[in-house]
Amino acid sequence: MLRSAVRSSLRSTFSRTIVARGPQVAATATTTAYRFASQLSLPKTPPSLINEPIKEFSFNDQKDWDLLRASISKLTDSDALKVPIVINGKRIHAGRDTLPQVNPAKHAQNLANVAQATEQDILNAIEAAKKAKKDWAATPWTDRAAIFLKAADLISTKYRYDMLAATMLGQGKNVFQAEIDCVAELIDFFKFNVKYAEEMYQSQPLESAPGVWNRAEYRPLEGFVYAVTPFNFTAIAANLVGAPALMGNTVVWKPSATAALSNYLLLTILEEAGLPAGVINFVPGEPNQVTDLVLNDQEFSALHFTGSTDVFKNLYVKISENVAADKYRDFPRIVGETGGKNFHLIHPSASINHAVLSTLRGAFEYQGQKCSALSRLFVAESVWPEFKEKLVAAMENITVGNTSDPQSLNSFMGPVIHEQSFNKLAGVIDDVANDPELTLVAGGHHDKSKGFFVEPTLLEASTPDHPYLSKEFFGPVLTAYVYPDAEYEAIMGKIDTATKYGLTGAVFARDRQAVRLAEEKLRYSAGNFYINDKSTGAVVGQQWFGGARMSGTNDKAGSGNILSRFVSVRSIKENFYELNDFKYPSNYK
Repeated sequence: MLRSAVRSSLRSTFSRTIVARGPQVAATATTTAYRFASQLSLPKTPPSLINEPIKEFSFNDQKDWDLLRASISKLTDSDALKVPIVINGKRIHAGRDTLPQVNPAKHAQNLANVAQATEQDILNAIEAAKKAKKDWAATPWTDRAAIFLKAADLISTKYRYDMLAATMLGQGKNVFQAEIDCVAELIDFFKFNVKYAEEMYQSQPLESAPGVWNRAEYRPLEGFVYAVTPFNFTAIAANLVGAPALMGNTVVWKPSATAALSNYLLLTILEEAGLPAGVINFVPGEPNQVTDLVLNDQEFSALHFTGSTDVFKNLYVKISENVAADKYRDFPRIVGETGGKNFHLIHPSASINHAVLSTLRGAFEYQGQKCSALSRLFVAESVWPEFKEKLVAAMENITVGNTSDPQSLNSFMGPVIHEQSFNKLAGVIDDVANDPELTLVAGGHHDKSKGFFVEPTLLEASTPDHPYLSKEFFGPVLTAYVYPDAEYEAIMGKIDTATKYGLTGAVFARDRQAVRLAEEKLRYSAGNFYINDKSTGAVVGQQWFGGARMSGTNDKAGSGNILSRFVSVRSIKENFYELNDFKYPSNYK
C-alpha cells in the first residue's frame, strides 16, 4: 500500500485533472479554407491497429494492483468529488441541485455529488452543440480522428487505473470486468471507428462516364445528436458519444446517474486529447426534462441510445409524434440497443463441463447486468442431472463482495447497481416460494444492509411458458427448463417466440447437424448467435454487436455499420463536357 501522504498527493493531482481543470482544446484553424489546405499533403490512412491487450491482474502483477489501489484511494480518501455539468467546455456546479453517486457495494459511501442541469442549462447545451457544429463539421476527418486516437492512448497509459477505479467504484465491477470495459473495449471503439470511417470515406461510386467525375460526400447530419448512455458499460457511453462526434456531429450527452463519475472522467480525457468546446456537452439531469427539451428542438437529428426497451419505445413515440407535427427539418435517425432475454440451448451431445462454465460466466459475470447476459437456459433431460450438479457446485465457489475494496479486489461478483434494481430482484427471488411451477435450485440470498448484494441464483421452471423464461430481470437470476431430448427441435419454437427480444443466444453441441438445425431455426432469435460459446463478450471488430425485435435497431456497434447512421450522403456529379445541342440522336432523321 502507498503511504497516506502519497495517496493524498495523487488525489490532489486527480482532482486538478478531472475537476478543476477546464477544457484543453486543440488550436483551430481560422478559416475553413485553411483547414482543408493544411491537409493536402498529409497521409489519410490511420495507424494499423489490433484489439487492445487486456491486463490479467493476476496476483503476480503486484505493480498493477498497487497502481489500481492508488487510483481507488484518490477517489475515496477525501470528500465526494464534484461532477459538474459541462456546456461549451465550461464547468457548472455552483448553485445547482446535486444528486449523489454512491458506491453500490457500500452505499454509505458517497463518491460524487453530480450537478443536475436546470431547464436553462439544457437549452444552453443544445445551443452550444448547434454553434460548435459549423467548425467541427468543417474540421478534416484526420483531425477529428487524431483526437479519438489520442484519447485511446491516454486511456491505455496515463488514465488506465483512474478509469478502472471510477468504473469499479461507481458501477460495481470487478477489476477484470472493468478492464475489458472501460479500457479495452473503449479503446477499441475509438480506434476501430477511425478505421471504419476511413473505409467509409473511401467508398465511392464505381463508374464515371467520359467527361464526368462522380463522387460521394459523407456529410455529418445537419442538426445535433442526443446520446442517452447506460450505467453498465463505460465503453458504450464512449461509443454513443464518440461515433457521431467522429463523423462531424455535435452531441448533447445525458449520462446515467449511476455512471456519472466514470463518464465525466472520460469527457476530461477527450478534452485533453484536443476535443473542442461544445462538440460534446455533458448534461446530467432529470431524464424526462432533458429528453423533452432536446426532442422539442427543430435541429434534433439523431438519437443514440442504450437502455431499457420501454424507455426507448417511449422516445420513439415522442420522436414520431414530432415528425408527424412537422417539428423537425429531417427525419431523425433513431439508433438504439435495448433489452434482452438471452438463451443457452444445451444439446445432449454438448461438452458438459464447457457448457456449465460458459453458462456460469454468461449468467453471473457482472451480476447479470450485461445487455447480453444469459437469463434462460434450456437443457436436455438426459444431461440435466450432471449439468445441474456441476453448475451448482461451481456456483458455490463464486465469491460475492465489494469488488472496489482495496483490500479485497478479487471477488468474482459485486453488487447490483442500485436499490431499485435490488428490490426488483429480491422480489423476483422471494416470489419463487409461492410459485408451484418454480423450484429454487441454488442461491437466492440477498442483502442490502451495506451494499446491494444478490447471490447468484438458479431456478428451474416446470413449464417452458413460465413468465420467468420471457421477462427480463437484468440481474444474477437464471431460469432453467429441462426439455425431453426428443423435443430438441420443438423447444426452439419456444425459444424463438416466448419473448419479444432478439439480442444474443447460444447453442452447445458436438453434433454438427444439431448445430446446423439451431442456426437455421433460431435465425431471428439473436442478433449475436454463438456456437459453443457463452452469450456475452462480443469484441469490437470481431463480433459486431446488436439485436433486433425489441432488443434494438441492430445497427451493429463495433462495426462500420453504426457510423453510417450518423452521416447524410451527398452525391456529387461534375461534368467536364459542354452541350452544343439539346436533341438526342433519335430526334434526327
